[in-house]
Amino acid sequence: MANFSSALILLFVFITSSIAVSATVFTLQNSCPYTIWPGILSGNSNTLGDGGFPLTPGASKQLTAPQGWSGRFWPRTGCSFDFSGNGNCVTGDCGGVLKCIGGGVPPTTLAEFTVGTGVSGKDFYDVSLVDGYNVEMGIKPQGGSGDCKYAGCVADVNAVCPNELRIMDPKTGTVAACKSACAAFNSPEFCCTGAHATPQTCSPTRYSAVFKNACPSAYSYAYDDATSTFTCAGANYLITFCPTRS
Repeated sequence: MANFSSALILLFVFITSSIAVSATVFTLQNSCPYTIWPGILSGNSNTLGDGGFPLTPGASKQLTAPQGWSGRFWPRTGCSFDFSGNGNCVTGDCGGVLKCIGGGVPPTTLAEFTVGTGVSGKDFYDVSLVDGYNVEMGIKPQGGSGDCKYAGCVADVNAVCPNELRIMDPKTGTVAACKSACAAFNSPEFCCTGAHATPQTCSPTRYSAVFKNACPSAYSYAYDDATSTFTCAGANYLITFCPTRS
């Protein structure tokens, strides 16, 4: 009987351990004083949160992703949708629908993830301003092992955005977002294309420096990997819009 009980205990430990590493929980928290409509694009068939939903000030929502999930989250602002989920957003719009089936229209801040597989599989994550910026955003690992560092952009880049990169909110007349230089000028040196398509030939620019100085741990241009990609194993993640500055 003792051996049978021990076997049951070992089986229980194995099952619970497997469950613990079988899924990753993302908690999306809105700390902004206005509603955010998170957009979600999955890189495989596992769509999270139906692709998008409203998140009122102070609200949060948990989403569970399976092993191997990859995708991105981004904030949409100034949205208006009817009962059918059709409408538009001032920033981050994804085809005029509440439940995104494609990516958001730049400029928008991005949180990007590739969830690991297996007990020791690493997750890769980053906050990217390569496509521009619209809202402060942070990623905080919860639990897990490895480096597991905070990633994000907690500065108001709109406040320091150069005039030529600004997107204005037609309703309020304020800066709603800050375009990337690539989107603004569509030239190879800013887009890392053509003769500038390698890490050796595409360097930071005075425009990417605006983003990097404001948000040192976020991607500021395509080859900004060294200081902008983070790893953690077996963690859940808190993704905060308008995180508290520390």
